[in-house]
Amino acid sequence: MNDLVHHEQLSGPRGERVLVRRSARRRRTVSITRRDGDIVVAIPASFSARQERDWARKMVDQMVAREARSTPARRSDAELMGMAREVSEAHLGGRAHPASVTWSTRQNTRWGSCTPADGTIRLSHHLQGMPDYVVRSVMMHELVHLLVPGHGPEFKALMAAYPQAEKAQGFLDGVSWAKNMPPLDGDDVEEAAGES
Repeated sequence: MNDLVHHEQLSGPRGERVLVRRSARRRRTVSITRRDGDIVVAIPASFSARQERDWARKMVDQMVAREARSTPARRSDAELMGMAREVSEAHLGGRAHPASVTWSTRQNTRWGSCTPADGTIRLSHHLQGMPDYVVRSVMMHELVHLLVPGHGPEFKALMAAYPQAEKAQGFLDGVSWAKNMPPLDGDDVEEAAGES
């Protein structure tokens, strides 16, 4: 008894059909999946028509909420510039003044980079969806490079002004480890002759 029934009154967040599959093997659990462009809700065969309708609606609502949480809105480049100004003001006394801050899809081995000569900062698109404190930490790192080349004592002293830098670095190291990549640190400042 695994027939799929289309719920006319219910649709997914992008207009997908919601199909209900009654299963004689299923006793108490309800599940939801996406399959071939449809949303399939699996319920016990013993559910009444009202339980079917209520559970289908509840599961679709939960799926929509879960997907909304897991797909954060992408910041625009203008919002990144605003973040850079905020971070500079809050942690560097407003001393770092980037000319531009953009997302980069070409950065697969670095979280960010900057070119002090023209004041540009690029953040890897891989940061999108990561916690705000992590993105702000990478932003802080690049802003400090606008003031100080390399990763020497002066750089470290300025980075210490960002209270969540160590926590953010741990998060990024965990992401790198999970992706079987070496930790992404190292020098990320472009010199006049090109990237170093």
